Amino acid sequence: AGICKQEMLQKKNAVLVDGVILNGPIMDSKTGEEFVEEACKIIMEEVIQKADDVTQKVCEWQAPETLKQILDLEMRNTGETHQKLLQLCRDVIKYSVKTGHPRFFNQLYAGIDYYSLVARFITEALNPSVYTYEVSPVFLLVEEAVIKKMIEFIGWEEGDGIFNPGGSVSNMYAMNLARYKFCPDIKEKGLSGLPRLVLFASEECHYSMKKAASFLGIGTENVYFIKTDDRGKMIPEELEKQVQRARKEGSAPFLVCATAGTTVLGAFDPLDKIAAICEKHGLWLHVDASWGGSALISRKHCRLLHGIHRADSVAWNPHKMLLAGIQCCALLVKDNSGLLKKCYSAKAAYLFQQDKFYDVSYDTGDKSIQCSRRPDAFKFWLMWKALGTTGLEERVNRALALARYLVEEMKKREGFQLLLEPEYANVCFWYIPPSLRKMEDGPEFWQKLHQIAPIIKERMMKKGSMMLGYQPHQGKVNFFRQVVISPHVSREDMDFLLDEIELLAKDL
Repeated sequence: AGICKQEMLQKKNAVLVDGVILNGPIMDSKTGEEFVEEACKIIMEEVIQKADDVTQKVCEWQAPETLKQILDLEMRNTGETHQKLLQLCRDVIKYSVKTGHPRFFNQLYAGIDYYSLVARFITEALNPSVYTYEVSPVFLLVEEAVIKKMIEFIGWEEGDGIFNPGGSVSNMYAMNLARYKFCPDIKEKGLSGLPRLVLFASEECHYSMKKAASFLGIGTENVYFIKTDDRGKMIPEELEKQVQRARKEGSAPFLVCATAGTTVLGAFDPLDKIAAICEKHGLWLHVDASWGGSALISRKHCRLLHGIHRADSVAWNPHKMLLAGIQCCALLVKDNSGLLKKCYSAKAAYLFQQDKFYDVSYDTGDKSIQCSRRPDAFKFWLMWKALGTTGLEERVNRALALARYLVEEMKKREGFQLLLEPEYANVCFWYIPPSLRKMEDGPEFWQKLHQIAPIIKERMMKKGSMMLGYQPHQGKVNFFRQVVISPHVSREDMDFLLDEIELLAKDL
């Protein structure tokens, strides 16, 4: 290194400042390009080409302490060789969960879409930040086009929107926006002097509603949870009672959050009836359609969201059912008067100068709580361009048809018991192993059944055959929640799921 430094100093016009040579780049581009090429080859061979291969494991399970040793996580003073780094890349892929695997049923996202993946490669390479037209011209126009199209599917004539890092953030945006609309002074004056604000959400709502209330200073005690029916849907009559109760208490109701596709049961709240109550009491209606919003694309299943056009705001995550790639989450707002910008604008003079040489209305970053923001809409846009609306519709229809097939097959087999008939892609069920099938229904039976799902989950994880989520819920003991999303999933995978559960639990 010392010799190289001497040679560089001897070159003509060599500049040394604070002991640092400033001539030429510090990075070896050729070596870097070779590493990228080799790494991309590994990604192609180990991730993309094996994505739909059911002979591969969903995960190569290792305990945390073992995995720490395998991966050699320690950062050192000197860099590793490219061969070591490429091996690390292989190891990271090997020991990561393959969410693109046809038998990954664990979450509300799954599968791999090749077009959105290419879009992610492009944006990762370009490394843009979406706040001003001057630094992100293409991606700002793409986001505008995607938001406009999503608004059409909701049924609004006009509106606004922004992509966010997750449905939880979209829900927080909506809560804060509703509060700002209710009392605009809060932006400058803060919480002091405000009445006790109250919002309403169903018992089955996403936990982000409590988090948002806590984060925004509203308080979790001021989230009134509305009773749901036996299918997990908010009961409108109960909402009406709670709104009246809040008013009698002297509180100030300002927001109702309905859910279109609850996390566990996949329930859709009766949006039309809830909207009527909101209009009657002057409340902002937000619909958390993070999971269920993609049903709007399907002419057959959009009825699940009947009445959504009456909402003031909607959260919709295309990275779930439509496979746009995490993260791809939009908050859509019916208001087109610039409410988002009024609520969130801080007018940073170094970014949002008003005397630029182009139309500054395209500098949309001032309606975001973020500064740096990823071009998430591009993934959805490129995929939509590739598949068309009919291709996206086919994904929704096929996922729900596969869920229906699974349900009908369960009914033919001993030991499988549905919690309820699903209306979306969530299939919730118990598996009752042979030893419990003749046992009387009672506390001991349910206590024993509660222990079954975790054991089966452990066995499938360690075997790597599939991944399936389970949970207790609303007084019910542990049950499985199977979610169909990926277009790589086939009827054979549904049959395998049932066979594999029977196999893993045959001795229980």
